[in-house]
Amino acid sequence: MTRVIDLRHYSRGSFPEGFRQMLIDVHADAYADAMDDEFNQRFPWFVDHWSAMSGFACVVAFDGDEPAGFAYGAPLEPGREWWRSTPFEPNNGYTSTYAVSEVMVRPKWRKQGMSARLHEALLNERKEHLAVLLVDVTHPKVQALYASWGYEKVGEQRPFADSPVYAVMVKRPLA
Repeated sequence: MTRVIDLRHYSRGSFPEGFRQMLIDVHADAYADAMDDEFNQRFPWFVDHWSAMSGFACVVAFDGDEPAGFAYGAPLEPGREWWRSTPFEPNNGYTSTYAVSEVMVRPKWRKQGMSARLHEALLNERKEHLAVLLVDVTHPKVQALYASWGYEKVGEQRPFADSPVYAVMVKRPLA
């Protein structure tokens, strides 16, 4: 069984040297069978986009010095939450949203609870009311995993012309 020594937390402005490339390398390993897809090839743009957002947070799991996976996201600007185009209406005055952009584990460390641990560590200190994420609709097992963590599917979206169709999943409440 894998021995994860460290879950390291990073935020905008606290990235160590090589942080961006580390995320790109983990992604390349995690998606090795799908890197011919142009959408997957744009991952460096997504790293730059998300890591520049106010409130960006990232948790990286290390097995020794080797990154095994990561989870990252950022709060969405009130009134500009992309998931609100779905028919879902949160109750109880839930207004703030944290977007979980990526939860990624390299193949060598899969099926060991690593994704749950990363996800929990990412959201553990969040003050927003809701968490939201997207899951490719062709991956029902991944949707079921997120549902087991308290998410519910509230709609579907294709955020980019070349992206897959995603299930929009919301978890409430966080705070």
